[in-house]
Amino acid sequence: MYALHKLLLFHVLICLGQNGNGGKIIDGTIAPENSMRYMASLQNNGGHFCGGFLISKDFVLTAAHCDSPTLSRVVLGTHNLKQADKTERYVAKKCKHPSYQNVGTGNDIMLLKLSSEVHLSQAVKVIPLPSSDMNIQDNEMCHVAGWGLTRTERVVDDLRVVDVSIINRNVCKKEWPHLPDNAICAGGYGTNKGFCQGDSGGPLVCRGVAVGVVSFNRRANCNYPDAPNVYVDISKFLPWINKVLKEKNC
Repeated sequence: MYALHKLLLFHVLICLGQNGNGGKIIDGTIAPENSMRYMASLQNNGGHFCGGFLISKDFVLTAAHCDSPTLSRVVLGTHNLKQADKTERYVAKKCKHPSYQNVGTGNDIMLLKLSSEVHLSQAVKVIPLPSSDMNIQDNEMCHVAGWGLTRTERVVDDLRVVDVSIINRNVCKKEWPHLPDNAICAGGYGTNKGFCQGDSGGPLVCRGVAVGVVSFNRRANCNYPDAPNVYVDISKFLPWINKVLKEKNC
């Protein structure tokens, strides 16, 4: 899942042999209607361009590379982006991690403060974050969801989800020698399942907990993933996240 919206970043990532915007869900299925009510669609006047997820009544967690001057609203409470009953919240403040430079160096995480609190209901829910000592096992089955491409050219309106398994870090580093320390690898390698453009910022969910944020894969290649998909490890950023949520400021 990739949101290719920064030319400079694009050139940086080409040099790294990777693309910083996660794209669509590959080889997934339409998510059940009443599931994943924490999912958020980051939008501009052109519509959806990145994903995210609600972690409190007034904050959405997403990827730092999804920062854009055209980001105007966050859509919550819907599985189909064309539905008229979707809940919208405008962005009051964007809090990128202070150490973020580009996806290749890690820290690809951002909090969006909403202009008003969300009324939690059957339609809109929050998802819990991991504890600092949560231990995700190699080959553990998790899932990732989004509204990104389902093939490198095709966009979707219905939220889609796919199961992906956690990849051993040493195996992942063979494909990504400069893998950031605060990263998790899952899907997109030795399988046709993973994410693609438009899925950036969405959650990697294990045991009902959001453990990762969609960050990057290789060269926006979604038809034939040839390297592990990479996520930001949320557990490594809990002190920063909790500080922002408590102070409601960056």
